[in-house]
Amino acid sequence: MSKVAIVSGAAQGLGRAFAERLETEGYAVLPFDIRESVTDFANGVVANVADREDIARVISAACSLGEIEVVVNNAGTWRRTPVDSSWEQALEDWDFIMDTNLQGVLLLSRAATPHLIAHGTGHIINISTYYVLPAKSSGTNGPETDLYNASKWALNGFTDAWAKTLREHNISVNGMCMGATDTAMLRGLFPDGQLPPDLEGNLIAVDDLSQQLIDIIASGRTGENFGAWVGETVQLGDLPPLHKRITG
Repeated sequence: MSKVAIVSGAAQGLGRAFAERLETEGYAVLPFDIRESVTDFANGVVANVADREDIARVISAACSLGEIEVVVNNAGTWRRTPVDSSWEQALEDWDFIMDTNLQGVLLLSRAATPHLIAHGTGHIINISTYYVLPAKSSGTNGPETDLYNASKWALNGFTDAWAKTLREHNISVNGMCMGATDTAMLRGLFPDGQLPPDLEGNLIAVDDLSQQLIDIIASGRTGENFGAWVGETVQLGDLPPLHKRITG
């Protein structure tokens, strides 16, 4: 029976790269996204990660392909959220960011976990940000991104608790915490998608992160945040002491 990988937010950027790489590794991939372009994939499903009924459809479609073994919680969203915005705007921003970045991770992972346990092995990978790791440069945790930052710090709780709980079922749970990466999401922050001169040619390549994803799956390690920084080789690095595996 085929081993199945589910990738959320797979219509473009990192999600698409992850889905394509997992296909080359022999997985039957179930990519999904709210964007119609995800149907470019043979098994692509249009679905909202924050909608429980949509997630049930995704899980059902994945099970029809084989046994679920990998879940990549890649879907994420971002916007500027000034701390002095109106109450109405703050609450709208909260729902916009947290529905995808947190509720989506909860729904997909909780729905997939019984299938991973039944399979006897598996991997959950939460796509986070280098903001949650010790800073190596200025510019992390920007002052107008409090809700985005909060959503990514909150992923640490999921990663840590799930790794401890699911270890006995041979299921690993890890985070990938990368710096600025050349994706549509990043380019969308700038007029006409044009990167400023200081970023052009100075970003992490999606192919390097796709390789890191495969390396994490193969490593047998769990309960960690794996960092990736601009200007440094993307790799797993040495196993950190237990108290530093989430926060670095």
